[in-house]
Parts: sequence; C-alpha cells; structure tokens
Amino acid sequence: MEVSLIGIHKYFGAVHANEDITLKIPSGSIQGILGENGAGKSTLMKVLSGFIQADKGEILLNGKQVVIESPSDAIQHGIGMLHQDPLDFPPMKVIDNFIIGSRLPLFPKKSVVYREITQLQKQFDFDLDLEAYVESLTVGERQQLEILRLLWLGASVLILDEPTTGISAPQKNKLFETLRLLAGQGKTIIFVSHKLEDVEQLCDRVAVLRQGKLVGVEVPPYNIESLVTLMFGKLVNLADRQDTCTETPILRVEDLALESPRLRIDHVNLEVREGEVIGLAGMEGSGQLLFLQACAGLVRPIHGRILINNKDLTGKRYHVLMKEGVTYLPASRMEEGLVMGLTLNEHFALAGENQGVFIDRQAIQEVTSTRIKEFNIKGTPRSTVESLSGGNQQRALLALMKNQHSLILMEHPTRGLDIESSIWIWSKLKNRCSSGSAIIFISSDLEEILHYSDRILVFFAGKVSPPIPAEATHVDQLGQLIGGKGWDKLGLPDLQL
Repeated sequence: MEVSLIGIHKYFGAVHANEDITLKIPSGSIQGILGENGAGKSTLMKVLSGFIQADKGEILLNGKQVVIESPSDAIQHGIGMLHQDPLDFPPMKVIDNFIIGSRLPLFPKKSVVYREITQLQKQFDFDLDLEAYVESLTVGERQQLEILRLLWLGASVLILDEPTTGISAPQKNKLFETLRLLAGQGKTIIFVSHKLEDVEQLCDRVAVLRQGKLVGVEVPPYNIESLVTLMFGKLVNLADRQDTCTETPILRVEDLALESPRLRIDHVNLEVREGEVIGLAGMEGSGQLLFLQACAGLVRPIHGRILINNKDLTGKRYHVLMKEGVTYLPASRMEEGLVMGLTLNEHFALAGENQGVFIDRQAIQEVTSTRIKEFNIKGTPRSTVESLSGGNQQRALLALMKNQHSLILMEHPTRGLDIESSIWIWSKLKNRCSSGSAIIFISSDLEEILHYSDRILVFFAGKVSPPIPAEATHVDQLGQLIGGKGWDKLGLPDLQL
C-alpha cells in the first residue's frame, strides 16, 4: 500500500511538533524514519495511525484521501503501529490481548486464534505462552506480542517505533527477515529508530526529521556521518572512557542464589566499588533482571548475602535499601517509573522530602523549573509526563533522583533514545560516579555495555559469568557468550545448549 503524507502540521500548544511534512512512501518498501528525541517522529506516526489528528494536511492511501480519526479507523484501513511502550493489558492473558480489538464474535473460537497465532510465531521464531499473563512478560516479549497482534489484525502498513529495543540479536535478525518478506509481499513497513546500524542494514530509504521538519531523504549506500549531521545539525561523537573507580566497596554479593518460575541462579559473587559501572548482558529472561531486582530488594534471595556499604541488607525490602542510598530506574517508564496524568510539578512534589504536613508549592515550582533547565527537559512544570517524548521522560526520571546515591540500578537506561540523548544521559551518570556512586545496568546494546562499563557480567540460561573487564573483550565475544558459546574459556562448566 502506497502512503502519502501531504503538508502535515501538528501543534501542542506553542510547540510546532510537525511542520509542513510531505513524504511519499512506496508500496512494498521499508521506510526508515530518523531524528533526535522530540524531532516529531512519533507525532507523525501517531497522526498516520489515528492516535492523534493533524491540525492541517492530508493522508493518501494508494492515491485516495482518507480520514483516520482513531486507531480502530487505522486498522480498518490496514495501518497498525507498534509503540515504543507496548499498548497492552498486563492483567490479562496473552491470548485475550490478541482477541481484544479484533472483529471476532463475542465468543470466538480460541482454538482457531491459537492456530493462527502459533503459525505467526513460527515466522518470527517467537515463543510466547498464549496462556501467560502479560504482566509476567519481559519488555521484549511484550513488543513481540504487539508485532504479532498487528499482523494478525491484517495490517498492510506496519509502523514500528524502536522495535529492536529489548530483543536479542537472533530475534532481531529474524524480525528483519520477516519485515523483508512482508515488504516483498507488497506491505509497507515504516521503521522508526535511533539505531543507525539498524536503519543501514534494513531500510530502502530514510527520512530524517529535525525540530519538527523533514530535513532530508537518503537512499543507500548510506553515509552515516551525513545522517548524523542531518539529525543533529552537527557531528556527534562518543565521549572518552572515564575511570572513576576507587577501592571502596559499595555492594558485595556473596554466594547469591535466586529463583523465579522460569529459572534459577546460583553462586553469584560480586564486589562493586565506589565509582564503578557494571554492565549486565544477556538475552531477555536470562537472569540479569532477576539479579538487578535482588540488588534493589525487589526479589528475595533464597541463599547468600547482599551487603551495601558493609551493612547486611539481605532480604530487606526496597524502601529499606533506599535509605541506604539505593535507587532503581525501571525500563517501563510510564508503568513503573512515572505516574501518568501527573505533571512534572506533582512528580517533584512526590519525590521531594517535604517538611511538615503541607506542600510548599512555590518551593516545588522553583525546584521543578531548576531541574527542567539542568536536565534540558523539553517541557514545562505543568507538562504531564505522558506528553513528553521518550528521551524527555528518561531525563525526568534522572532529574527525580536525589543527589546522593550509593548504588544506582537501571534497566535499559537509554532504551529508545537517540545518540545525543544517550551520550547526555551517560555524562550525567558518569558525574554521579565521580561523586562516589556505583552503577549496575542492563542493556541489550552491546556497544553501550562495552563503552560505559568497567566490568561486565554475562547471563545465559541462569548461568552467570565472572566479572569480565570491558577493555579485555569485544562485541563478538560477548555475542557468543550471550548465545551460550565460549563459556569453557571462562573456566566455567560447559553449558547445555
């Protein structure tokens, strides 16, 4: 299906989020959409998928003008969108999430739905338990659910917003194969991403947005420096590696054993020093999240000890660890990190240490304004958090952190962020390390783990590697370890693959 966006304008108050954007996407092509956070990419895609309406402009499908007033309208026109934060129902089962929103009878034959979804899963090499509750899935698995659901609903135009975030390399490769197959069948794929290597590998052409405007369209062979310059108006380079480690231990994990319904981890030993950054690498569900949550007091160990600042806090809950300087930043910003419907003012009021019974609104306003400026958040104190872009939501989470923390635990700290935002966030985190904080983080981006970590733990099927110095390894070796190969060279027992 050929898609044409003609003269699209969208305002949010005084913000001109999309300014006179005209873009034609041929049928059967894979169109990349690049741009920094807040450039207007998601806004444009939400206009096309019916989540919001343009203030001016037209949408043409196969040369015919259409009016799309809702996501339901969009699906009926064959347009579906996978959002960066999956739109699903966590308290419900996977199978029921497929059925909701479909045009099936009131009492559909689940056996038919099972068969159709199972066939789709095989194309992607996904393995979702259709009877599992969505709240038990990882972020990557929830993205897989959304991809399958849109295809099952009959989308001919598939919009994917950061779809490779949180999934493994093999899953990404399989996804790309499927997208190429779908494009070969005449379906139109719109691929929104900040990962230049993904766009270079997959897309037939790339449109670049900056500050709400379409600033260029590129075709292969791509010049990465040219794309970066179009995105930011300048070249952006990674900062040099910083060594801020001291000899002072912040966290000690001794012979730790953890268990979940899916896997068990045994005999984990680790000492994290002041100023050190530890990266956790592995496929989704390999145990790294379980370990991170245990360090935060969100999961109770079944054996071993967790000591923070030489205090045994094994089995203590998160609010106790918070008093010892531990903070946790989840991957699901809008579900676990921020409160939808509340403004930035209200978030800083909740996060502050108020003295007395009443809130000093003037003081909160001043704190909020200062933090917005300090963390370069594109919003106002009265902005609701859901109105912010993904990058600005992440900046808001960091801004809400208190100044003094011993241990910062993070899930995918730069998930869905552009290069410049990622560099900026890590500069702030490294400043924390210089002040004595230690960091442990999960990332599916091996380059990020290698560049910002001092040491790395690799997880595979509940097995945990000894700490690996980041400067002593490389992407290929980490990729092999994540896939279960090369563990014998680390002095560990052979793994059953």
